[in-house]
Amino acid sequence: MKTDLKKELDHKSKEAEDYLSHLKRLQADFENFIKRTDKERKDLVVYASESLVLKLLTVLDEFEHALDSMKKEGSKEEVIKGIDLLYKNFHKILQAEGVQPVKTTGKADPYLHEVVLKEDNAAESGTILGVIQKGYKMRDKVIRFAKVKVAGDKQNG
Repeated sequence: MKTDLKKELDHKSKEAEDYLSHLKRLQADFENFIKRTDKERKDLVVYASESLVLKLLTVLDEFEHALDSMKKEGSKEEVIKGIDLLYKNFHKILQAEGVQPVKTTGKADPYLHEVVLKEDNAAESGTILGVIQKGYKMRDKVIRFAKVKVAGDKQNG
């Protein structure tokens, strides 16, 4: 009977060692997974903007070309056309990346606009009167609030 108990104890000890060994391998695999995904995440953050930067380099090349043309005393009309083309190309790149200007008509919205000036005006209080700096959204997120001038409270005469 003692030999049966000893055999069973040895068997259970071996089984426990196997479970412990398996658990240690799983833990090591999990730690390696965590390290690998962390490295992948860091690489993604570093290289996520690479395609955008490549597109912007094209605009930079165009700016250099425009500057060279201006230095060679191009006509005023040619310079304006060149800068206008650069402006349009730059906007195309931003639009392709999901960047859109924030609308600046109607009443100021604290989720889209930053009021930097108030002016007494006959318009309804909070109505946008002018844009100090354009704001932009990237997809559904505001990445820069529009800085606006709004109508203040109407003065009672």
